Amino acid sequence: MVTSIIGSDLQITFFETLDSTNEEARRRVLAGATGPEWIVARTQTAGRGRRGRIWTSDAGNLYATGLYRLDIDLARAAQLSFAAALAVGDVCVSVIHPEKIRFKWPNDVLINRRKVCGILLQSGQHVRGGLWLLIGVGVNLAHHPERVEWPATNLAREGGVLNVEEAVVQLANRFDHWLKRWTESGFAPIREAWLSHVHGLGEHCVIRLDNTVLKGIFTDLSVDGSLRLDLKDGSRRLISAGDVFFPSAPRAQLPSEVRYASRH
Repeated sequence: MVTSIIGSDLQITFFETLDSTNEEARRRVLAGATGPEWIVARTQTAGRGRRGRIWTSDAGNLYATGLYRLDIDLARAAQLSFAAALAVGDVCVSVIHPEKIRFKWPNDVLINRRKVCGILLQSGQHVRGGLWLLIGVGVNLAHHPERVEWPATNLAREGGVLNVEEAVVQLANRFDHWLKRWTESGFAPIREAWLSHVHGLGEHCVIRLDNTVLKGIFTDLSVDGSLRLDLKDGSRRLISAGDVFFPSAPRAQLPSEVRYASRH
């Protein structure tokens, strides 16, 4: 384990192997840690993505979790997934042309329409007051998984080279930048920056929820971060959580229950 310090108040702790960086951060929170701190593992044995999905965690990619204690409520904390996406986008921009990078709702980062990053937020009430927030980030630096719902890529394949140490230092600093913007000015500047490189705005999409599937047009990002979906019957839905698929994605990558979903 190696520990590095960035600035006066941000710590980065490296591990060779962990079950997952989010689990290590959670253990530290339960022991009273308040952060800010970033935890990095070279490999993970039990990495997880959104909705409990397995996250492939071989050496060479970035697996990191930021640990923070904030005086905010759960609803506002969810907005920081967009700040995390912007931070990852900034990391990618350091080695990839910015026009190749897009943000896919709710928290994916794409390069040339392929997924390069996954983000998982977890939160709860801290024993010292306020809210603990874990920002789990996995970035495909050197390799990527195959046979996934959304086609994936990695920075090296796209012509950008970063090692784990360089990537996490940039990630921590850029998330700190966007967190400060959000703290000082609210969600508006985060929303504006995210929308400037959004994927699929104005396009038809399919949204898979826990108990149903919806079809419509992604027309806007609401002021709280919800996706605004305009349905064929003229009604409107605000979606706060779900899996989004666009017809422009390779058909083989779309799960059958989405490809052949009935109309709603």
